[in-house]
Amino acid sequence: MQNKPTDELNSLLKNMKPEQIDGYFKDNRAYMADEKKAFYYYMKDVIEEKNILLKDVYSFAGVSEKYGRKILAQEGHTKDRDLILRLCIAGHFNWDETNRALKLYGMTELYAKDPRDACMIVAINNRIYDIASIDDMLTERGLKRLSKVEK
Repeated sequence: MQNKPTDELNSLLKNMKPEQIDGYFKDNRAYMADEKKAFYYYMKDVIEEKNILLKDVYSFAGVSEKYGRKILAQEGHTKDRDLILRLCIAGHFNWDETNRALKLYGMTELYAKDPRDACMIVAINNRIYDIASIDDMLTERGLKRLSKVEK
């Protein structure tokens, strides 16, 4: 799934007339951060684009299908940022895709000045999508492992 830069959306809005706003919403639905199901659609689209089955993402992330579906559909909300990171890693998201997913879910993006986040950025950029390998990278540096999901 392509992510349209905010600057491009801003330029569309710059000279837009009020009667054109509905068309803008329709054409850019996938990019609208405030849409209730934006996170679900984004995650689903990126995972489908990578030809990965959702059940495999849940399995690799260490969550049950039932719980994983609830989180993606935002029927249940989590404050556990690591859970969203685990789903992104299991879905083979790149750094930009991971940050977008975190942002759509209402969480902070990966931050280069945070040592733990920096390790995850390096892992993602090097296509290390095995959570155990990422946990090893983190613990070798005295950092907290990705949290285990209990549901």
